Amino acid sequence: MKLHIILLICLVSWRLTPQLQAQDAKTIVFVMEIKAEIDPRTSRYVELALKEAENSGADIIIIEMDTYGGLVTDAKDIVEALLDNKIPVWVFINKDAASAGALISIACDSIYMAPGASIGAATVVTQDGTEAPDKYQSYMRSTMRSTAEESGRDPAIAEGMVDENIEIEGVTEKGNVITFSTSEAIEHGFCEGKVESIEELLEKNGIDDYKLVQYELAATEQVISFFLNPFISGILILVIIGGIYFELQTPGVGFPILAAAIALVLYLVPYYLNGLAESWEIVVFVAGIVLIGLEVFVIPGFGVAGVSGAVLMVGSLILMMLNNDLFDFSYVPWSNIFIAVFTTFGAMFGSIILIFFGGVRLANSSFFNRVALTRSQDKSEGYTSTFYKEEIIGKTGEAQTILRPSGKVLIEEELYDAYTRGSYIAKGEKIVVISIEGTSLKVKKID
Repeated sequence: MKLHIILLICLVSWRLTPQLQAQDAKTIVFVMEIKAEIDPRTSRYVELALKEAENSGADIIIIEMDTYGGLVTDAKDIVEALLDNKIPVWVFINKDAASAGALISIACDSIYMAPGASIGAATVVTQDGTEAPDKYQSYMRSTMRSTAEESGRDPAIAEGMVDENIEIEGVTEKGNVITFSTSEAIEHGFCEGKVESIEELLEKNGIDDYKLVQYELAATEQVISFFLNPFISGILILVIIGGIYFELQTPGVGFPILAAAIALVLYLVPYYLNGLAESWEIVVFVAGIVLIGLEVFVIPGFGVAGVSGAVLMVGSLILMMLNNDLFDFSYVPWSNIFIAVFTTFGAMFGSIILIFFGGVRLANSSFFNRVALTRSQDKSEGYTSTFYKEEIIGKTGEAQTILRPSGKVLIEEELYDAYTRGSYIAKGEKIVVISIEGTSLKVKKID
């Protein structure tokens, strides 16, 4: 009898479990925000948010929007990501969705607007606010039209948000770019309803039992955003330049070049991940370092390689901060250009101050005394840096190899390492020893 009761209880529990689970299941509503200028950072933010929404099992994605637009290229990337996304995406425009913001909104499955909100005005403008050339307008018209077709909205109206020459009876007259208020957007099919909050939006769609998940950037992404701050970028540039200089002045210490390498990684990685630093800009920066290295170690005295390397390094550091398209700055605001130039040259000026004033303090610090050899080893104490006898000074010979400025010389049938004071000596030319420097001889050409 007891066995039958136990089996009956198990059967009833098994039948009721799916119903209880269905009753406990809540609609997962994933909320993300676009409340800033559309740029590579926004594009990366949306990409990460969509992945997180999929991983969290979201049923609905809501974008809370308030933006005046931004870069068309990044907006296009966001649109493609939204159209490829399999989870329904609703946008809640709580104030403005202008320009690139309008394009992103049209790509969503449903549009809801707050009282007093607006959508439209998608004409492409340059950094000074003037209308961009027609090739850019044509690209934006085509993008708006195809996006509206994909989302089931009137493509002619979407195109009219870009082109003031489009006339649509009952909607807009020629000479006016379309910008809809909330009621106008509802009337013409560019808004599903007027709501004052996300909660009201969900209630309007009959969703009462739900769980809101507010997306926030992961700690690593917040760190990346921190290093994208121009002030932090300036400090990193200062460390890069200062570290390279101090390592060249005190070779073998290792700490300055290590600090420069870490600062370089912290500078490059955030800009690269956010789509600002292109691969070719990084290559230009590396080429600048190589040219400076050649100037210091291989061809000193000429200056061309060093100056060219410095120009390439500084130029690439500036370009990495700007979302240019192979030197096309049409859509880069002047304020961004000014900040990038000011940050880079400000850091260079700071590194000069650090070199002249901080170098003395570093050389006298206890840390420097621990990692570097600071005690002099005088000849009077028996120390020597060479195994050559002083009698070799004044002897003559000939260049066994090309000296530019270092190479080999032949003196009395013996080979020696030698270098010049910066001049070029061809193979076979006569030389004379003028001093002994460590394990090498300093020579000059006999005229």
